[in-house]
Amino acid sequence: MSLGRVLITGGRGQLGSDLQERLSGRAEVLSRSHEELDIADDAQLGRAFDEAAPDVVFNCAAFHNVEVCEREEDRSFEVNARAVKRMAERCAGGGAKLVHLSTNYVFDGSAAEPYPESAGASPRSIYALSKLAGEYAALAYAPDALVVRGAGLYGRHGSASKGGNFVTRMIARAREQGSVKMVADQRLSPTYTGDLAEALIEGVETGASGLVHLTASGDCSWFEFTEAIMAVAGIETALDPVSTTRPPGGADRPLNGVLARPRADSLGLTPLRHWREALVDYMERAGMAADSPLSIPTSGGDS
Repeated sequence: MSLGRVLITGGRGQLGSDLQERLSGRAEVLSRSHEELDIADDAQLGRAFDEAAPDVVFNCAAFHNVEVCEREEDRSFEVNARAVKRMAERCAGGGAKLVHLSTNYVFDGSAAEPYPESAGASPRSIYALSKLAGEYAALAYAPDALVVRGAGLYGRHGSASKGGNFVTRMIARAREQGSVKMVADQRLSPTYTGDLAEALIEGVETGASGLVHLTASGDCSWFEFTEAIMAVAGIETALDPVSTTRPPGGADRPLNGVLARPRADSLGLTPLRHWREALVDYMERAGMAADSPLSIPTSGGDS
């Protein structure tokens, strides 16, 4: 499928920014940040569709601060579900391809093995529940939609709502506090948004539709990821592994957030790089890698 004219929502976020960069010269792109386009405002959404007349819509906008979602249920569903339904309707009515981003949080994390696309979802937070509703809305109202579950996204443009991405926050914490505590019992495949952006574009170009899992290869705990970050940055700091605790009223986070991708493989989509390789590349591009990085630990059951 030709990319043609593209509309990106959440355009100043990590993934939206990388998509815009990689689509330069390959498509006519209209990218809109949250400040420019609140997807929950249907009038604003209509104007963006009228202006872009898109062939493809990448919906990178979301209400994704997991803890805030627990307190603001209405806003969570307004952005993550209802707005997606309206966007899907507009895509279907105008013949546009919808690419919608979802999350590994739709699983409760109790399984021993990675979750394939066919696994039954079991959301355990408002964020996860609203994102799952958005998946259903995209697939129900835009029959050709491509819904992509990712995990642990980080990119060169940071995450404004979280004060930077995980990598930049951990480096700042290590330098400011001299030590870092990090959960060692939550596993996932942290994914560089530059790699994910290329995978999404490939999905459109090859005509993929339905639900797929697209994350970095391999998996690790947040603690192991933090170890690798410090090694690449050349920072020697005290790292303290801790167990996940859920404060009263806090969000329930999956301990196993690792995704398998049998359906993505069956569609012939190219696997993303191993998370370690992608992390080094990202940190070098972002100017955060030390001239003489420390040895990156490889223990801890990494795959």
